[in-house]
Amino acid sequence: MQEKLKNHIAKNLPFLKDKKLLIAISGGVDSVVLTHLLTRLNFNISLAHCNFHLREEESDLDEKFVINLGEKLKLKTRTIHFTIEPIGSIQLAARELRYQWFQELIDKDQFDFVLTAHHADDNLETFLINLTRGSGLDGFTGIPVVNENIVRPLLPFSREEIIAFAKKNKISWREDKSNAATKYVRNKIRHKIAPVLKEINPYLLDSFSKTLENLKESQQIIEDKITEVSKEIISKKNGLLHIDVSIIQKLSNPKAYLYQLLKHYNFTEWNDVYHLLAAQSGKQIFSKTHVLLKDRSKLILSERDFSFISKSIFKIEENQSEILKPIHMIFVENIEKSTDTKNSIFVDKTKLKFPLILRKWQNGDYFYPSGMEGKKKLSKYFKDEKLSLIEKQQIWLLCNNNNDIIWVINKRQDNRFLSKSPENSLKIMLNK
Repeated sequence: MQEKLKNHIAKNLPFLKDKKLLIAISGGVDSVVLTHLLTRLNFNISLAHCNFHLREEESDLDEKFVINLGEKLKLKTRTIHFTIEPIGSIQLAARELRYQWFQELIDKDQFDFVLTAHHADDNLETFLINLTRGSGLDGFTGIPVVNENIVRPLLPFSREEIIAFAKKNKISWREDKSNAATKYVRNKIRHKIAPVLKEINPYLLDSFSKTLENLKESQQIIEDKITEVSKEIISKKNGLLHIDVSIIQKLSNPKAYLYQLLKHYNFTEWNDVYHLLAAQSGKQIFSKTHVLLKDRSKLILSERDFSFISKSIFKIEENQSEILKPIHMIFVENIEKSTDTKNSIFVDKTKLKFPLILRKWQNGDYFYPSGMEGKKKLSKYFKDEKLSLIEKQQIWLLCNNNNDIIWVINKRQDNRFLSKSPENSLKIMLNK
């Protein structure tokens, strides 16, 4: 197995050579064998162990075992303790805490990669879990060997190979008794389903590996097609993603294309996303991170931003020449007026009442648009400008302290504050 791993790394993971590596070690046979193998192959490794105290004394014994192993192999070992509230998925919470800590160690101690001991049986189990839950093609292409700075060198090896190596070389490890309990879905698949499949096909893992390769190749064809189609369907405007509804409706399977285009934005109700194509303007679908809006002939994607319903306001004092939050603005006094742009205006400072206020728009707001006669409600102005709901939510207003609007930022200045002489002129710039 040592020679096989050496060849696998040389062929498929050559970037690990001479790098500073951190092994995520539980004390179980998989991570312990990975540690011994990479020590024998003279890689620069350290160990990282998380104690979640989920098995009381057993968890502490796992930690002690890892510390002793590090001392025996002369490896620097880092440990951390976590307490997880018994709410929701404990396994998911533990995973998030674990990987967050690994990233902190990478940043702090300049590790190049974190290595985990996932193997071929883990890959099979993950595939079957996704199969029972329902998944797109992404869920059937296996655990990635490399995912940014996380690397899994043991994926080509079976659990049987790993245990055989440990026994042959008299390597001890810690047994997690909870792995035998079939109340967890993964354990149920591991102990009750996978053995039956291996009985049907003794070479199941080899066959499964070939299937994964076929699925990955199919996935690549899909990704190539999506890249090609995206050029016709997707455009960007003001940092927002616009999807042309009329074009996507002409495709052979609009729902499948929508899934591929939007799968990275955490949507889960794909029927609702599909029905958005035929919905009225203003209809929205939310994921935990993004909002998808139907706006006339487009779907508009943006990150979720609840600041538009916030009562918070930001004040700008008279002596300030710059603000950084919530947007970056610069103020320059006594400057001769030049051509206005959407990103800058010139105002008469004598008409300003400090502190100025920066806020989102509200129903009932009105202003006197420059270049137009009389006043206009912002809601009507937005409608005339054909702004989508998302675009309206992103707009900031610069106001006097009596709430008179000075500037609909990045859109239109108010007539009442126009600069007439350089002596009293104040240039206000939006620094993008």
